[in-house]
Amino acid sequence: MDHGLLIVYTGNGKGKTTAALGMALRASGYGWKVAVLQFVKEEAWPSGERAVIRKNLKNIHIEALGSGFVGIMGDKKPRDVHRKKAQYALKKVGDVLGDETYQLVILDELLGALRGRLVMRKDVESILRQKPEPTHLVLTGRHAPKWLVARADLVTEMKEIKHPFSTGRQATKGIDF
Repeated sequence: MDHGLLIVYTGNGKGKTTAALGMALRASGYGWKVAVLQFVKEEAWPSGERAVIRKNLKNIHIEALGSGFVGIMGDKKPRDVHRKKAQYALKKVGDVLGDETYQLVILDELLGALRGRLVMRKDVESILRQKPEPTHLVLTGRHAPKWLVARADLVTEMKEIKHPFSTGRQATKGIDF
């Protein structure tokens, strides 16, 4: 491995995190050391993927570093709380990228944090500069900016065709979390 890929999963459809976690699972099968840092999701929320990874996949490190969805789904937290959590997550990204033994690093919902101005373009550009050359980096979230799409090696857009949320159905355990 001489050049790690920059991979972006974006779009308004479901499946961005799921695709990234599938890649983590695949990499784990080859014995790779993987880090998954979740920018918006918070540790207090139930998560089947975090539970199974922590129990069974010791070469995958996963952390929920956020404070929940910003301004939606009943969020009443001040934006400053979300910004501080995002800044902490950026520090963790620096730590993970500084540990050059990680072969795959997934920054889940980083693009949502960027869109919500919890992190800035300069922060994302700094992450891209910090990435060790052989490390593969996956960024997920809606609204990937054009400059990032142009820079990425692989971009997949998930497009929503139909979703049960639009009929008022809540998230389903085992499907959505």
